[in-house]
Amino acid sequence: MTKIADLLAAGPTYSVEFPAPKSPGMLRQLEKAVLELDAHGPDFCSITYGAGGSTKDGTLEAVLYVHHQTDLVVMPHLTCAGQTHAEVLGLVERYRDEGIENLLALAGDPPLEGQQVGDFHFAVELIDLAREHADFTIGVSAFPEVHPNSPSRDEDRRRLADKLSKAEFGITQFFWDADHYFRMRDELVAIGCTTPVIPSLFPIGNIEVARRITGMNGAEWPQWLEDRLAAVADDPDGIRRVGIDVATEIGARLLEEDPPGLHLYTLNRSEAVTEIWRNLGLDDRRRR
Repeated sequence: MTKIADLLAAGPTYSVEFPAPKSPGMLRQLEKAVLELDAHGPDFCSITYGAGGSTKDGTLEAVLYVHHQTDLVVMPHLTCAGQTHAEVLGLVERYRDEGIENLLALAGDPPLEGQQVGDFHFAVELIDLAREHADFTIGVSAFPEVHPNSPSRDEDRRRLADKLSKAEFGITQFFWDADHYFRMRDELVAIGCTTPVIPSLFPIGNIEVARRITGMNGAEWPQWLEDRLAAVADDPDGIRRVGIDVATEIGARLLEEDPPGLHLYTLNRSEAVTEIWRNLGLDDRRRR
């Protein structure tokens, strides 16, 4: 058994994230990507949980596959959105009983139209429930450019520091300028928060998807990125190449200042992540 807190205590971690599958075919694609990326030995992987529990069954199936069929340390996402107390408790107890030791507690996306609101509103409520039932290592999310619903930057940082004080680590939403991460890091340290926060990298494969998720996160979509993508907008291979190059450039800038790790979005494809991994020399940086 491996806790992410212990990995972080030993040095930087390099990890990947898989979206929960919504169909058997998507589960097969996830399994393929997991096996291909497992060859690089990421320190851990996370499995997402959809809005309002829309991928609830897929999340559990994917988590159990990774946990029992591979050597990867798996961290399920656990979200508030649309979940009852009984549903969340059932997942927490199932993960505990399966021997899973790591969770990522998130507020999550708002419930989809017509879905239940749920019994939880904030990630700290999930942390408290999980702590009552098992000795998990728990991570939380962080928005380097502040959460889109935050009333102010100062309030955002105070709330983030409070949340991090209940967790062992954080993982950021992705961003397009490493300085956003460095500013968040420095602001947290200035108010006494030293919990490690791992930055994330997102390899663009589809311009509209990347632009939409960036907007949902309240993050900046910079003009230089728009210009680079516009130059290859009619070329899927060109878009993919720009996505890899941009993620590599941001990752290299982050690594200059020794972050506690890097977390790479896979979108259940291994090719782009493998290239970024190699470009950044993460095989050489790993401890194992």
